Amino acid sequence: MTPIETVQLTSPLINAAGAAFYFNPDTLAQGEELGFDGFRFYFLGRGGVLGDVEPAVVASAFGYFNTGMVATMWEAGKEIMPPREAAKTYLECAAKFGRGALGDASGLSQFNDAAEKLINSIDVSGLALFAGIAAEPLPDDAPGRAYRNICTLRELRGSVHLLAVVASGLVPAVAHTIRRPEMAAAFGWDPAPEISERDSIALDAAEDLTDQLMASMFEVFSSDEGEAFAAGVSTISELTT
Repeated sequence: MTPIETVQLTSPLINAAGAAFYFNPDTLAQGEELGFDGFRFYFLGRGGVLGDVEPAVVASAFGYFNTGMVATMWEAGKEIMPPREAAKTYLECAAKFGRGALGDASGLSQFNDAAEKLINSIDVSGLALFAGIAAEPLPDDAPGRAYRNICTLRELRGSVHLLAVVASGLVPAVAHTIRRPEMAAAFGWDPAPEISERDSIALDAAEDLTDQLMASMFEVFSSDEGEAFAAGVSTISELTT
């Protein structure tokens, strides 16, 4: 497969698989034990890799949530646990989820080698959320490590896409509403932003730009590495979603 073919094949699978642990019952139970509801644990756990920053920084990195909503969730979460500590706990939930789902999977070591070659080769400029999660230590075991790599790759695509959305002249809230109109209120947009034909065209351009930027990163793979990466993503997707 060419780099662009690998990107287009694996990106939807990574997106779904990397989010699978967010509201998994075990993750929710861990959050409740610490005093969080699911949404606050999500905000502080996912954003905590950025450190103890102002809510506007988190909103900038997340991209699609109403800033006021981010501020409410972030400040409430910080009263329970420091952001970096929450992030480490959240990522351990991810690793546990991976161990439970992927314990008997084959090809994880080859996937991890390829995924980490890609992750470690990337210039993180402008990719704040990806840079934050990529800097966190990985587990030693193959299943936990593989799922953590999927989570990191999800943030890679998300960070690159956010850049592409802004570069295409779109307001992120509008882009999100086009793709997931039923989720506008859940992301703090009520009423939902108005959508024009021009916005839809711009989002298509942003998707194409995202694929192109990602494909240039995937050029780091040899043919064998690209195949191992794609096979690993497929396996992980099947077992986690």
